Amino acid sequence: MTRPVGILGAGLIGRAWAIVFARAGIDVHLHDAADEALERARDAIATSLDDLHQAGLIEDPERAMSRIRYDSDLASAMAGVGYVQECGPEDVETKRRIYSDLEAVVAKDTVLASSTSGIAASRFTDHLHHPGRCLVAHPVNPPYLIPLVEVVPAPATGQAAVASTMALMEQARQTPILVNKEVPGFVLNRLQGALLNEALRLFADGVCSAEDLDKTVKHGLGLRWSFMGPFETIDLNAPDGVVDYGNRYGPLYRDVDRERGDDDPWQTTTLAALDQQRRQQLPAQRLGERQAWRDRRLMALIAHQQSLTND
Repeated sequence: MTRPVGILGAGLIGRAWAIVFARAGIDVHLHDAADEALERARDAIATSLDDLHQAGLIEDPERAMSRIRYDSDLASAMAGVGYVQECGPEDVETKRRIYSDLEAVVAKDTVLASSTSGIAASRFTDHLHHPGRCLVAHPVNPPYLIPLVEVVPAPATGQAAVASTMALMEQARQTPILVNKEVPGFVLNRLQGALLNEALRLFADGVCSAEDLDKTVKHGLGLRWSFMGPFETIDLNAPDGVVDYGNRYGPLYRDVDRERGDDDPWQTTTLAALDQQRRQQLPAQRLGERQAWRDRRLMALIAHQQSLTND
């Protein structure tokens, strides 16, 4: 029987992780030092579970809800857990303190994993007595709708911690990938960053409007990328596979890459112009409404994917 999972931090990501584990039949101990944060989390989780039920993605939201225990005392919350998902602030010194506190209250074999989007685990775990059980398990928001999890061990991380984390993510119906080296941004954000950097350059240079750039991904690249990755895409886009594709289009991509300068695509003026176009399409007061629309669309896509034979 799987030991309970501890979650440190009842914010947006901590609440989402609680849903991931609870719906998979795993007991969850959700900790936050602020009682009001736990109360907000309880209400938000109940709403999200109901939304998942309405979308046909969970059968018994009440049962999932019953698996989550809310506790403002760290030692009590982490008693008996076999794995901790840390969802604290994106700050190295804060994480170092959090991990010292966790090490003092968990069992010696408890895996400590961080949800950090880009901070290497070695930067906030090297001072611990048992750094070999620490790593990063970076989700995509919200993880109960987008299943990818980047598992990123530090040089000191033991194989047992990696293997048990990968297995737990599979049990929780996530899709873990193993990142073999600590690199800034890990894998997902490096890929996303490359696309965003190029999109911002095209926008700043007046090549394309913000709306048309979004259309290019939404009605072009994104349709393929929703069910296969970039390497499979190019493998299927030439008669004889990936080497054939490279021979045909490699020179074009190399020339495009050489065109890119060392300029910063995230200039304040570029972002201000982008914001102006985006606010014309979507007023600021409707951002929350559109975020809810995004989640409903993701639920519909997942429900469709689940109705098909697994490939």
